[in-house]
Amino acid sequence: MEVSHLPQQDQQQQQQQQSQQQQQQQQQPLQQQQQSQQAALSGKMLDAQQLLPNGEQPRTIPVVPSQYTANRAQPGQQAYTTVPEYAAQSVGSGLKHQEGGFLSLAEDSENAVSSPGEQVEGLAALTGEQRQRVEYLQRMPSYQAIIQADFKPLQKLMGKISMLPRRPDVSKGKYSLKDFQMLRTLGTGSFGRVHLVRSVHNHRYYAIKVLKKAQVIKMKQVEHTNDERRMLKLVEHPFLIRMWGTFQDSRNLFMVMDFIEGGELFSLLRKSQRFPNPVAKFYAAEVILAIEYLHSHNIIYRDLKPENILLDRNGHIKITDFGFAKEVETVTWTLCGTPDYIAPEVITTKPYNKSVDWWSLGILIYEMLAGYTPFYDQTPMKTYEKILVGKVFYPSYFHPDVVDLLSKLITSDLTRRLGNLQNGAEDIRNHPWFSEVVWEKLLMKDIETPYEPPITAGVGDTSLFDRYPETQMDYGVQCDDPYADYFKDF
Repeated sequence: MEVSHLPQQDQQQQQQQQSQQQQQQQQQPLQQQQQSQQAALSGKMLDAQQLLPNGEQPRTIPVVPSQYTANRAQPGQQAYTTVPEYAAQSVGSGLKHQEGGFLSLAEDSENAVSSPGEQVEGLAALTGEQRQRVEYLQRMPSYQAIIQADFKPLQKLMGKISMLPRRPDVSKGKYSLKDFQMLRTLGTGSFGRVHLVRSVHNHRYYAIKVLKKAQVIKMKQVEHTNDERRMLKLVEHPFLIRMWGTFQDSRNLFMVMDFIEGGELFSLLRKSQRFPNPVAKFYAAEVILAIEYLHSHNIIYRDLKPENILLDRNGHIKITDFGFAKEVETVTWTLCGTPDYIAPEVITTKPYNKSVDWWSLGILIYEMLAGYTPFYDQTPMKTYEKILVGKVFYPSYFHPDVVDLLSKLITSDLTRRLGNLQNGAEDIRNHPWFSEVVWEKLLMKDIETPYEPPITAGVGDTSLFDRYPETQMDYGVQCDDPYADYFKDF
């Protein structure tokens, strides 16, 4: 067979083009490094697209149409054929870039992000890790939280009594609907809605959680609803949601809470797909202080997940939704939680204690770093099977220190699980992965956050919350109340 040869001139041009391409490839990392250094010096907020490795273009990841939604919504809600917009756009004002310190994005800044419009052609074009994320996003919602029917002053932070101030006791019937102007719906759930409201007295914005009595009773959630009210009455911490009061009418229960403008950590995680090591560390550290505080009051939280972590306007966390929280001095047996986050001893209906929250912390850290949970699967039963087997696969980009920490949190051996040992949460705070954290400063919010929500409209800004159809509600009805005996504390 005759072999054709390029003319000498064409060969020289081809060699020059190859040489130019190599030079451009070598210059790209240097240009990115210079951009990062300039941003760090100027204190600029980096857009997520600037965090892409080697000039890679952002893209959306296709999701196979299915009955499962991409945002852990409840069954029956809209299913997406692609990753929804909040998971397919840049972070907006982005994550802060600092040189040094545990908030720096210098390490692990290869986060992949997405933008609307472009798609990878089929699953075959994805890497193994990207395919895992696709499967995670399209799988059955993580699902909704499930439930099967069946707290002393602040203490022990850094081994000292905390001097945080306490607010006055929350009293029932402190408010009524006449005290508030209803503005818009912030979220919906199985039992009711959360509304943004404005006080007609002090003109402050609040969030009112409204629960339908009939639905609470139908779903056998009376005890948990009363527990939530009681827990929120007791707690006071910088990283926990605050409840100001409760009231009721003949058909509904009302809980007046702080309005937290920054939206859910879940939404930020979906936009980023996964967090760099220092960012995940920051959020995990604030969660630890909140959970440690609850445990010091003999409260198990039992539903730790990104959806239940809000961000305030400065980027600090607020843990919300105390529907599964319970006051427990020793052990309890109730099966409840969100499948991906449930500890193995809960699944096997063994008596369990507060250490289930530390298991969930491990799952949360893993999800923040990887973009998916370690035991995810298409159905809760398959997820439970994986949890009971207990095999965890750690991506190669996980820092060795966090692998060590997670191996001591995500373990069924309660004699090894950090937080459950003699020193309690101190063992977690003293782990090498948290070596940069100054816990006293963090508790006082004296550390800059890695991300500030892009709140532009001032107090009462709801731009970071999804829009929901507004319907006429049966609020304020006063008539014979067949449910009065169930909710006397409201």
